[in-house]
Amino acid sequence: MAFLSGPRLLDWASSPPHLQFNKFVLTGYRPASSGSGCLRSLFYLHNELGNIYTHGLALLGFLVLVPMTMPWGQLGKDGWLGGTHCVACLVPPAASVLYHLFMCHQGGSPVYTRLLALDMCGVCLVNTLGALPIIHCTLACRPWLRPAALMAYTALSGVAGWRALTAPSTSARLRAFGWQAGARLLVFGARGVGLGSGAPGSLPCYLRMDALALLGGLVNVARLPERWGPGRFDYWGNSHQIMHLLSVGSILQLHAGVVPDLLWAAHHACPPD
Repeated sequence: MAFLSGPRLLDWASSPPHLQFNKFVLTGYRPASSGSGCLRSLFYLHNELGNIYTHGLALLGFLVLVPMTMPWGQLGKDGWLGGTHCVACLVPPAASVLYHLFMCHQGGSPVYTRLLALDMCGVCLVNTLGALPIIHCTLACRPWLRPAALMAYTALSGVAGWRALTAPSTSARLRAFGWQAGARLLVFGARGVGLGSGAPGSLPCYLRMDALALLGGLVNVARLPERWGPGRFDYWGNSHQIMHLLSVGSILQLHAGVVPDLLWAAHHACPPD
């Protein structure tokens, strides 16, 4: 990945204040760069390279995997949910790549703030759009309740997204997205006790999805493992890269659950009232 000689990298103390969000990553910071300079950083080693490629390679894989494995011809009137699901899977890694690639832009803090907002919008989208097929299928046999549940979750997601965008810290952003996680747990609980419906194997996928996402968020907030060895994980293996890998696994679990769920909903006949 890294085969060009790059500019002289900065240490934590010399980096711009808006990039000093992890005091345990001591070296490898890119200097302020033009847009072309940011793009050039795809090809030399620095402390954001792992973050760029963990989601960049995942995005390339998702661009092939997600649309090709979606059974479009069998979804019928629920085809819009397939499109919603594709957006939910593709936007977060795309926004993340842009954030990490251009965060050292010479525009400084104003540009960084917009990029961070873009990244948070990607997270909010997967939490919002990703859950709509789940709610739709869970309440497939309760058509009177389903529209209200979808609208309520969307409204809750709007509040959570705003709180995440205006959060002053990483931990506050994680707490903001906890609102959506709590609502999803209610949906999962409804399935677990037989009040909801869906493909038999989808619920374990959704539980793993949220478990991986939560674990990634906690690792990122805790700054582990770099907290245990400042400077040892500057380039590879730090908390943010671990969170990226766990988020990729989370999206894969979402996809593994949604595809059979949508197929089930397309062919399932609800019992008469």
